[in-house]
Amino acid sequence: MQVGNSVIVLGAGMVGVCTAVQLARRGDAVVLLDRQRPGRETSYGNAGLVQREAVEPYGFPQGLLPIARAALQRGIDVRYDWTALPGLAGRLAQYWRNSTPQRYAAIVRDFGRLIEHALDEHAALLAEAGGQELVQQSGWIKAMRDERALALLQAYARQLEREWGVQSTPLDRAALQALEPGLQGGFAGGLHWTQPWAVRDPGALVQRYAQYFERLGGRILQGDAASLQPQGAGWAVQTAQGRIDAQQAVIALGPWAEPLTRRLGYRLPLFIKRGYHRHYRSQALQRPVLDADHGYMLVPMQQGLRLTTGAEFARLDSPATPVQLFKAEQVARSVVALGEPVEAQPWMGSRPCTVDMKPIVGAAPRHPGLWFHFGHAHQGFTLGPVTAQLLAQLMHGEAPLVDPAPYSPHRFRG
Repeated sequence: MQVGNSVIVLGAGMVGVCTAVQLARRGDAVVLLDRQRPGRETSYGNAGLVQREAVEPYGFPQGLLPIARAALQRGIDVRYDWTALPGLAGRLAQYWRNSTPQRYAAIVRDFGRLIEHALDEHAALLAEAGGQELVQQSGWIKAMRDERALALLQAYARQLEREWGVQSTPLDRAALQALEPGLQGGFAGGLHWTQPWAVRDPGALVQRYAQYFERLGGRILQGDAASLQPQGAGWAVQTAQGRIDAQQAVIALGPWAEPLTRRLGYRLPLFIKRGYHRHYRSQALQRPVLDADHGYMLVPMQQGLRLTTGAEFARLDSPATPVQLFKAEQVARSVVALGEPVEAQPWMGSRPCTVDMKPIVGAAPRHPGLWFHFGHAHQGFTLGPVTAQLLAQLMHGEAPLVDPAPYSPHRFRG
C-alpha cells in the first residue's frame, strides 16, 4: 500500500469530505478546498436520506404516456427549462437510451452494488465522527392514493427483498394512519422502507465528518477550485492562504465538476437536475413521507418540516424557477398541517448527473495524478462514503470494495 501522498480534494460536500477522510486515514497529507464551509451546497439541501432501498437509479421515462406527461409538464415531479433543452437534447437522448430495459438492467446491477454498502460505510464514519443525534433510523414512507398502484408498489418491494435484501413493511390505510397520524389526503396506503436513515440536518452531518477529517490532521481551506492547474509533476490551486501544491488532486465538485473538467479537455456527458426545498413550521410527521402521486417529499428536519421537489432540467447558471415547489406546497397543505414557511425564499440546489446514471470514480484518462469523483445524481449523500472508500482504495493500490470498472471515467470517450 502506498502512503504519504499529498492530495488536494476539491469540493467539501458529502462526496469530497468523505474522500478527504478516507485519504487522511491512509496517511496522506490532504487539503480540502471549497469556496464555503463544508456541507453548504447540494449536501445541505437534500432530503437527508441514507437509502438502502435505492438500488435502482432514476431512469428516463420509457412509455409514451409518461414521456408526454413529462414533456407537457403536467405533473409536479419533473420540469424543464425550455431555454436549456437545445444544449441538453443530446445528453437527454443518451439518458433515454440507457433507460431502455436491457441497458437499464445492467446499470441497476452496477448501481445496486454501491448502494448495498451505504449503511455500513456511513455507520463506520458516524462511529468515529459522532453526530448520532442527527440520525433517525426510522426509514421513510412512500404513500399512494390508488389501490392498484399500491399493489404494484408492494409487489416491487417483495422483488427488491428477493434480489437485494431490501426490507420494507406494506401499509394499508389504517396502518399508514397509525404510523403517521398527522397524514391526511385520502391515501389508500403505502410502503414503509424500514432500513434507510433519516438525517435531521444533512449539512450538519457533513460538517461532523469534516471535523473528523481535521482531527485526522487534514486541513480545510477556502479557495477557487477553478484555479486548479498542472504544476511540475503535480497540481496547484489558489487558496485564501496562497498557492497550495500537491502530488495529486481529486475533483469532487458535484455539479461544478463539468466546467473544470471541460477546461482540462474532457467532454464528459454530464447534465444537471435541480431541486428546491423550503421549511415550514410544522411537526406533523415523525418520518419522511413521499407523496408518490405528486413527486414531492415532506421531511422532518431540525429547521422545520422540509418540503423537497423532484427534478428540474436546467443549466447550472440559470435563474431559480421554483414553480414545482409552489405547486407542491398547494398539494402538501391538503396532506398535512404545513404551517407557515420558515425562509423568505426557497432554497435551490443542483444534482450532478451522468447519462448512464452511475457516478464517475477513478483516474483521469490523460492527466497523471488527477482523479475524478462526481456524478452521483440523487444519491451523493447516500453514496459519498461508499465511493470515497472505493476511490481511496484505487489511489492506494488496495483491493477495491467493488469492481471499479463500471464507474471509471474511461467508459466515456473524450
